[in-house]
Amino acid sequence: MFLTAEKLAPLVARYGQPRVVEITEAVSPAEMDMVLASRKDGRAHDVTCFILDGRGRVAVIRKHFHPPGVWRAPSGGIRPGEDVEAGIRREMREETGLHVQLLRYLLRIHALFVEEGGGREQNWVSHVFACRPVYCAQPAGLELRPEDNHEIASARWATVGELQGPIREALLATGRGLFRYRVALTDLAVAELRRAGLVPGTVGGTVSGGTAG
Repeated sequence: MFLTAEKLAPLVARYGQPRVVEITEAVSPAEMDMVLASRKDGRAHDVTCFILDGRGRVAVIRKHFHPPGVWRAPSGGIRPGEDVEAGIRREMREETGLHVQLLRYLLRIHALFVEEGGGREQNWVSHVFACRPVYCAQPAGLELRPEDNHEIASARWATVGELQGPIREALLATGRGLFRYRVALTDLAVAELRRAGLVPGTVGGTVSGGTAG
């Protein structure tokens, strides 16, 4: 895995030490195939950003294969040799059309995906950040316009209430392990955002789909 502690050290220095969490999640054989297919150049990570508009809303994306009602925070991978922070900004621009500035390194989630009835396993790390749009760099204000239309079907702003209400329910209703993982990641991120005073509400959030410590 090329996203090493050495490469992450400048982000820790700038944006804080993240909460470290471990999650084990069962996934279907098809989902395991998807995880393994994403391991281009030995990648075993994603960077996920909760982009805050300053009005209590978060940018969410929907991919073409997502069932109705399923949205989630944008995420992607850093390329080999790419500056990590520049890679995060590139991914967010591709998935939302927004130029972003990082605010806080929220979480480092060490996930173990275990294939249901198959025996394959894959370690994965999600690096979760809070960001804000760089307003002066947005030619169309805060309108979300994904640049990568091949992967991203649409993007919109959602309230934290939506994230932890109907969006959460839609993700869990799919019965898919990778979506359960995204629910757990979102629950943890919202709790950290509230703890940091970046979104309204009291500290909370229920971790689903695995164990977290």
